[in-house]
Amino acid sequence: MPETGLDLSGGAISLDCIEKPLAQEGFAFLQAASMDPILQGFGLADWDQFAASWNDLGCDRYMADGGRYRRRRYATFSLSDQEILRKPHQPHYQSRDYNTLNGGIERWFQPVLPEIGRNPALISILKLMHRLAVDMTPAKQRPSAWHAEIHQFRIEASKDAAGQPTPEGLHRDGVDWVCVVMIRRENIARGETSIHDLNRQRVGGFTLTNPLDTAFVNDSRVYHGVTPVQAVNPALPAYRDVLVVTLRHE
Repeated sequence: MPETGLDLSGGAISLDCIEKPLAQEGFAFLQAASMDPILQGFGLADWDQFAASWNDLGCDRYMADGGRYRRRRYATFSLSDQEILRKPHQPHYQSRDYNTLNGGIERWFQPVLPEIGRNPALISILKLMHRLAVDMTPAKQRPSAWHAEIHQFRIEASKDAAGQPTPEGLHRDGVDWVCVVMIRRENIARGETSIHDLNRQRVGGFTLTNPLDTAFVNDSRVYHGVTPVQAVNPALPAYRDVLVVTLRHE
């Protein structure tokens, strides 16, 4: 259902702390203390319900490496100046040019639950991403609507094996903009994000540690990857929960 009559602008919120590094370096990293007030300006609420939904994800059965360490749900939206509209459920597709491990096929994942698709926490992130895409795209190149893909990921580590947040390795996603929001880390070590230029030379790195720590990426300018996560205490559950939002021209 469309969210009509929304103020998608965020009012007078300054996004310089995101947009300046995006323009200069092709990526930005915001810790939760900076991200929280920005999302509050876009209507952030009901975070606990949103975060708890990561406990109800289906196993990703398309892993070409045979791994069973990734759980996920998926949804698509159309973002315009007038509305946020959830699209009918559809497969996720990436060419092998961008995903050498799992690309080249349609992958049907379980859909994001209806109540999570309209949760204010998610809507605030979509509003922010729409605002950034509009601000960072020259007027003549802006589409009338952006195609947004929403991925809920849980990467699990076990006593026998590490979890691979980016099993395809250093990569681009074949979109315009990427946002990765930390939801929760439980009993894990590592999981460092690295950013590389188009010559694959490292230009930055950071670790999403606390809920709402967030990375923003201009997918046309940089590659990104994440190191495997390992269980600190192998006898206890160990996982990394993130939300990934991508935007591209419709």
